[in-house]
Amino acid sequence: MSSSPTTTARSSSGPLDSFFKISQRGSTLGREIRGGLVTFFTMAYIVVLNPLIIGTVKDGSGQFVGGGTDPAASIAKIAVATALAAGVLTILMGLVANFPLALATGLGLNAFVAFSIATKMTWADAMGLVVLEGLIILILVLTGFRRAVFEAVPRQLKVAISVGIGLFIAFIGVVDAGFVRRPASPTAPPVELGIGGNLRGWPVLIFVIGLALVVALHALKVKGAILIGILSATVLAVIVEAVAKIGPRSDTNLGGWGLSVPELPDKIFTAPNFDTIGEFNLFGSFSQVGVISALLLIFTLMLADFFDTMGTMTAIGAEAGLLDSDGNPPNAQRILIVDSIAAAGGGAASVSSNTSYIESASGVGEGARTGLASVITGICFLISMVFAPLVTLVPYEAATPALILVGFLMMTQVKGIDFDDLEIGIPAFLTIILMPFTYSITAGIGAGFVAFVLLKVIRGKARAVHPLMWVVSGLFVIYFAIGPLGDWLT
Repeated sequence: MSSSPTTTARSSSGPLDSFFKISQRGSTLGREIRGGLVTFFTMAYIVVLNPLIIGTVKDGSGQFVGGGTDPAASIAKIAVATALAAGVLTILMGLVANFPLALATGLGLNAFVAFSIATKMTWADAMGLVVLEGLIILILVLTGFRRAVFEAVPRQLKVAISVGIGLFIAFIGVVDAGFVRRPASPTAPPVELGIGGNLRGWPVLIFVIGLALVVALHALKVKGAILIGILSATVLAVIVEAVAKIGPRSDTNLGGWGLSVPELPDKIFTAPNFDTIGEFNLFGSFSQVGVISALLLIFTLMLADFFDTMGTMTAIGAEAGLLDSDGNPPNAQRILIVDSIAAAGGGAASVSSNTSYIESASGVGEGARTGLASVITGICFLISMVFAPLVTLVPYEAATPALILVGFLMMTQVKGIDFDDLEIGIPAFLTIILMPFTYSITAGIGAGFVAFVLLKVIRGKARAVHPLMWVVSGLFVIYFAIGPLGDWLT
């Protein structure tokens, strides 16, 4: 686990140090810059991936995001808007909350918006729902409800959330790299090693080499270990692609690159297009699908946003050694305010709800402890609007080794959970395993909360449960039943 903010560090006096409390948190200017760069490279894939999800789905009227029937034009617009929203909101997080947390379009949420919401209405109506959801969460933050819920969660459950997220991002890493895959055969296990139980293809080898390099450098306490690993693996990937011409992964090329092909682009600059900004209709969805259905969609979005961020900021704070004795990060209220604004801001930019990214842990693993790292990450996102061809140069296989190492660092917190106490051990266990097993931070948190309350009731300790835990657990019961409930109501 990384060092705490009390770790001795050379003072970097000046206005930046004073504003961001760099020395006070045991960091240095160099660590913050490296941490910000690492976080960007680890999550830059969203600039490529979000357009492929949001920009390729027709809405209920047969139009793509931004209008028209050309998916290529939609993809280009979404790429720019994704980078713009991530850049502005991440800088805002750094300046307002002084926390090393980056924000961008939430994966999972964007797919839900694309396939479960936009297909029932226009894209403008769908993004209006996202804006409404963000505004509702902002109200909950300003009234103190969201923070009160966070502080009502027992400390050991917060630790379990951090550990579960560590396993989750490690799982994301091995899956995105193609090291672990879903078998083609329906009778095979849910996942397997590589292709048919064997590692095949140059991209997987790049991942293995990158992981070995990152682990070795970290073990040797080399400064910039994660950044060096990502850049080295990217250079090697470019060379391999130039020689072997591997191409993208597909059904006919299982050994190809996962998302972006690491080949030198024909051009370095692209002119940004901002046509999608402000393309939302705040209440159009209510007339399209009815009030009940619209409210259920907002509730589903809201609950995922609400608790994903709670888990993420706890995990980042724990890894950075910034949590107080109750397991709360500094400036928690400001973090939640910015995150709520981000949810609405993502809808206003037509890129889906923006949320806090657990990949920020990679920057923390590199030494980031303050909001300056977030400012650096945000600036990189803004630059990527015109340098998009260079951003797509980094393949999954070069970036994901960072997630494996950070997953290990977060996993070390598991020793802070008393598994002999079944009232906390079982909920913690469910929280930890269900995050990677369901590919959802929210599902893991919900299962842990419901199990915690249930066990307290069974053992005659219902009065020991905080009132807000009762409320939240009840909401999670509704969340898990949202499918059949929605079918029944509609």
